[in-house]
Amino acid sequence: MLNRRPMKISLAIPFAKYQAAGNDFIVIDLFAALEPFDQSPGAQSLRGNEFRAVDVSLIARRICDRHAGVGADGLLMVFPSHNEKCEARMLVFNADGGRAEMSGNGIRCAAAYLLDNARRRLESEVKDKAAQKVLRLRELRIETDAGVKSLEVVKAEKNSWVFRVSMGEPILEAKKIPFSARGVSSPVVNFPLPLQHGIVNVTVTSMGNPHCTVFVPDLEPFDWASLGREIETSQLFPNRTNVEFVRVISRDEIEVRFWERGVGKTQSSGTGSCAAVVACVLNGRTSRKVQVQTLAGTLEVAWPEGKEVTLTGPVELIARGTYYFSNRRDR
Repeated sequence: MLNRRPMKISLAIPFAKYQAAGNDFIVIDLFAALEPFDQSPGAQSLRGNEFRAVDVSLIARRICDRHAGVGADGLLMVFPSHNEKCEARMLVFNADGGRAEMSGNGIRCAAAYLLDNARRRLESEVKDKAAQKVLRLRELRIETDAGVKSLEVVKAEKNSWVFRVSMGEPILEAKKIPFSARGVSSPVVNFPLPLQHGIVNVTVTSMGNPHCTVFVPDLEPFDWASLGREIETSQLFPNRTNVEFVRVISRDEIEVRFWERGVGKTQSSGTGSCAAVVACVLNGRTSRKVQVQTLAGTLEVAWPEGKEVTLTGPVELIARGTYYFSNRRDR
């Protein structure tokens, strides 16, 4: 049997880039009309069933590259949801091309994209009832791999927004996180995780994606990034894990550093901030409403007893443009 060469795909991909507390994401609509910039035979646009021929993981790695691409912590694909109660569906890809279940900062960027696009449509068209409907909404629902999440519009200005996200209840059952240590009880609090340089006590949770929280007295004197890298790939996390290093300042305030699965060090993390607060509550270290200090600013996380975790934080539009992708381009 002859080996067929992969279909040549060359795309001009419109994108918007947002940052949410220093966590930057590129948002694209892969179901929009994308024209090939390469007009040679075999070059493909991205429509209908041709979507199946595109390696989205490759697009994510290329466009998120901070030297040869646009540069970002992750790529968000936003497109219509089959759920009539949702305004959109969002898929999350990390900078390494891996698929993530959920992103607390990313979903705020996706919501900003939806509102901004509605505004732009109204500015270019006399009547656009769909855009008018979106802009009137004070609550948006976005479908993710971790379920449907709702976002309250706290503030909306041109190129900047604040959203409060209902992140759902934390997952504390080891098998569902997943965390595969033998004989471990749930919730996984102060678990002695074996690492190369000894035992580290951790609290393991999930906000739709796995998290491992480490409490530290200070964030400066040790190489937390190296520790985060090792914990991410521990065999006890079948899907790898995100890692948070937490310094408790008071009952109402913590400082956190983030090692994100498939990305590495990031300025902040939405799900990571939520997981950090959940871990603090489980360990009795803070109240249930906490200011999370990140390298890029403050996020507010609340976990009322018996209710969902909420995350409140800002979003800012950074840039719009066109990214030229080819699956034949050498790297």
